[in-house]
Amino acid sequence: MALINEQFLKLSESYLFSEIAKKVNTFKVIHPEAKVIRLGIGDVTQPLPSAVIKALHKAVDEMGNIETFRGYGPEQGYRFLIDAIIKNDYESCGISLDPDEVFVNDGAKSDTGNIGDILSKDNRVAVTDPVYPVYIDSNVMGCRAGELQNNGFWSNIIYIPCHAGNNFIPEFPEVRPDVIYLCYPNNPTGTALNRKELKKWVNYAINNNILILFDSAYEAFIQEEDVPHSIYEIKGAKQVAIEFRSFSKTAGFTGLRCGYTVIPKELKAFNFAGDKVGLNQLWNRRQCTKFNGTAYIVQRAAEAIYTPEGKAEVKANISYYMRNARLLYDNLKAIGLEVFGGVNAPYIWVKTPKGISSWKFFDRLLFERHIVGTPGVGFGPSGEGYLRLTAFGKYEDTLEAIDRLKTWKI
Repeated sequence: MALINEQFLKLSESYLFSEIAKKVNTFKVIHPEAKVIRLGIGDVTQPLPSAVIKALHKAVDEMGNIETFRGYGPEQGYRFLIDAIIKNDYESCGISLDPDEVFVNDGAKSDTGNIGDILSKDNRVAVTDPVYPVYIDSNVMGCRAGELQNNGFWSNIIYIPCHAGNNFIPEFPEVRPDVIYLCYPNNPTGTALNRKELKKWVNYAINNNILILFDSAYEAFIQEEDVPHSIYEIKGAKQVAIEFRSFSKTAGFTGLRCGYTVIPKELKAFNFAGDKVGLNQLWNRRQCTKFNGTAYIVQRAAEAIYTPEGKAEVKANISYYMRNARLLYDNLKAIGLEVFGGVNAPYIWVKTPKGISSWKFFDRLLFERHIVGTPGVGFGPSGEGYLRLTAFGKYEDTLEAIDRLKTWKI
């Protein structure tokens, strides 16, 4: 008799964004004439940079030629892409990495969800709250979350509330965790940690033997000089941190799927005997067994974003989205809403008016203004009373959404 992993039964029946899609589809059936503006799911709307398209075409042609055809590729990624990543994303920030410390993947979501494969189920995990749902759900699947309580918290997860009262800056938890997820610039709040604040967390991790899982998928959107682009800009971080990055939002790869994870060789964790073990070698073993590698043509496309043409086009796309962010931020404040984020990230975190719930505000926004957001409570208990909007929509749609909101009696 085959038995299931009963941890999956503890999860809600649908992923947050699937639930939103169901609500929007129902609305469209009832109101087929309505033009719905989607500012909910963080999918990009601008096409791929032309440098990327050229690289894709060239790589496809190579696959059709016996002299340049590629079969199985390295699970860790091709050196041409890894070298470009190190040179442009790290050496430019004064950070040195060895090529075998970088692992190319099919998007940050995969590795942030799969990293638990090399970590014991006995680890005590901490998350900032609100939080990207994958962090919680993957730990439920991995037997580390415990039981879901009536208040929305999982019994074995340490929650670190981030809200307007503490300026969305996480504070050290009362109970020491073994592993902590940090995402900055943050999804969903759109806020960021400056160098001083991030240094506190690195030092805390060093002093307490804590592993930091640092999601920096939105680092390319940072505008302020005092906000680090990589946790490895902080002295000692290589001893305690894994960093995840993605090309999805940076270069519009949501349809291509490519990112990478950095695991320094000096990063160690403990076995049950108390011996230190390198996480780099464990992750490499995991990838060789369970990951086929990212497609050659996709990696050539990713390499192209580091060319002068690619850099200019990526920069233009980021400016396009951040213009949307500024427009949303300024105009939402102008109509009397309390707004956060939007400065170093393409997310706007909106306090719901008059104390109404996140889902109630979502429904009002959809039915009264035909705009889709994301209920904050979907990101965790501390997200209740907030709603996330994204700047990834088209500029014209963003302007139309603002016009609709200006006349809204909230």
